[in-house]
Amino acid sequence: MRWTRAAGRALLVAAVVLAGYAGFGVRSDAGAAASTGRGPLTLVTAGDLTDYLPPLLDDWNEAHPGERVTLVELPDSADETRAQMISELRSGRDRFDVLNIDVAWTSEFAAAGWIAPLDRGRFPLDAFLRPVVDTATFDGRLYAVPYVTNAGLLYYRKDILDQEGEQPPRTWAELARQARTIAPKYGLDGYAGQFLPYEGLTVNVTEAVHSAGGSILRDDGARVTVDSAAARTGLRFLADGVRDGWISRDALGYKEEESRQAFQDGRLLFLRNWPYVYADAGASGSKVAGRFGAVPLPGPDGPGTSVLGGSDLAVSSHARHPASAADLISYLTSERVQRQVLTKGSLPPVRAALYEDPELVRAYPYLPTLRQSVLSAVPRPKSPRYDQVSLAVQAVAQDVMALRQTPEQAAARLARELGPLSRRG
Repeated sequence: MRWTRAAGRALLVAAVVLAGYAGFGVRSDAGAAASTGRGPLTLVTAGDLTDYLPPLLDDWNEAHPGERVTLVELPDSADETRAQMISELRSGRDRFDVLNIDVAWTSEFAAAGWIAPLDRGRFPLDAFLRPVVDTATFDGRLYAVPYVTNAGLLYYRKDILDQEGEQPPRTWAELARQARTIAPKYGLDGYAGQFLPYEGLTVNVTEAVHSAGGSILRDDGARVTVDSAAARTGLRFLADGVRDGWISRDALGYKEEESRQAFQDGRLLFLRNWPYVYADAGASGSKVAGRFGAVPLPGPDGPGTSVLGGSDLAVSSHARHPASAADLISYLTSERVQRQVLTKGSLPPVRAALYEDPELVRAYPYLPTLRQSVLSAVPRPKSPRYDQVSLAVQAVAQDVMALRQTPEQAAARLARELGPLSRRG
């Protein structure tokens, strides 16, 4: 779940916090409260590394003594978190009311009937950054409400580019030239993203394909669109980086944290990563503190396209108290709480106004750049079988970046493999 620390410094723990929850599926208040849709709730999420969430829920509980929220934190592995959520939802039990889900899971959960559609008029969607709302929809209906967003940024060594009289790159050609010619002069690797075969590779490939004007699936997931000139251009950008040496072989084993550490240790000229890196790289002890900057991702002819990260809040189809669940979602997405999501949890909020708040911009200088990146970002491919789509993208991209297949071969192969997974396949 890459809205976690790696995608925004978010909610992670190393253990399942379920002790003392025996008999969870049976509510003692199953009478009148259930008939009104109001009563106690359970919010399930990945773990809260920053511990910002319990105080927010304490405030809710104090104001809503009859609708108290119990927090359940699942493991730090996205696959384990998703598997445990799905196991409960498939069982038909009412253990979970509100689910904090990765934005890539919304389509899958909605198509399976595990989360309930929501009334658009119930939530101030116009106050959110426009693209984040799309992550919460499926088949034209709202199935969740955006809670945390994210978009990739290009981090660069400002001190080195200044010394060379260069501006940060706006195009792939500028990035490739600077990474190839400047980085070796300073004993650095040129560029890295998240290129290990896992969800991060799907994100990086999707960004490259969309930056070139292509796509992997049509917006509704019903048609495969990856076998195109634009998609081949995006794949070629990554393959050429490895072939020409400005993407090092080491980077093929990087996830978010490995790539962050390489940049923070002063071993990279350029890094594609999430906003959480800004605080870590600028902290005391970082070798690049005060010596780096961040700009939107480049593309073939100008600014490129990021993939949206983050999480959405959804109501389980088996929730016993859906009215209370909707109120909790409204509370967690209110401007006051969203401000604390940023200031206490170091997570990018979904409320647009916060990105232009002078006080917040002073404290978080990357907010205007992040806003620009979010506004031009796209969701990952929408599919009820997203996990299988992502695995196919990773396998093909790995072969491209290992130079075992050409971009042309890879695009055709990926189209064949995704065909049976499309909604018409």
